[in-house]
Amino acid sequence: MRTSYARGFTIVELVAVLAVMALLLFVGVPSFGDFLQNQQVRVAGDAILSGLQVARAEAMRRNVSVQVAVNVPATGWTVSESASGAPIQSRTHEEGSRNAIVGTTPGGATTITFTPLGGVTSNADGSLPVNQFDINFDKPGAICQTPTSPVGVRCLRILVSGGGSTRMCEPGERVFNPPSPRACP
Repeated sequence: MRTSYARGFTIVELVAVLAVMALLLFVGVPSFGDFLQNQQVRVAGDAILSGLQVARAEAMRRNVSVQVAVNVPATGWTVSESASGAPIQSRTHEEGSRNAIVGTTPGGATTITFTPLGGVTSNADGSLPVNQFDINFDKPGAICQTPTSPVGVRCLRILVSGGGSTRMCEPGERVFNPPSPRACP
């Protein structure tokens, strides 16, 4: 005679699986939040760097001065011809990086102009061109990582040289020997 056994899970097995899942969620959710914050900062940095590269390339291709105007503190930007103001390309703040903010050096500067040879020059309105962009996460209490404290958001910095070359780096990256290529000078 065959004995039939009930198929399925016992209540003890079900509770054990739910406890393990709850523990994994408890440990994983904060890390996932940090991951999302870092991704939004990275998307904003990549977008601004892309806009700078487009402006420099278009200045050389069109043989005219081209400017990038960043909507500080938002991350949106517009590339346009400096003399005519004809728009070339733009990006809105909402495209992937709503919670990222930008600071510039010199303070208050929002525009950078590239010459037909690819270098940086004074803006058409006489203002100083931006030579550094700092991208952070816009959240109360959000702090950037530092070389001595790896806690916080991985903030980014974009440096623009007088020759027009651009470089994105992490101000919070530790400088090792040999130095990390991600660290800011």
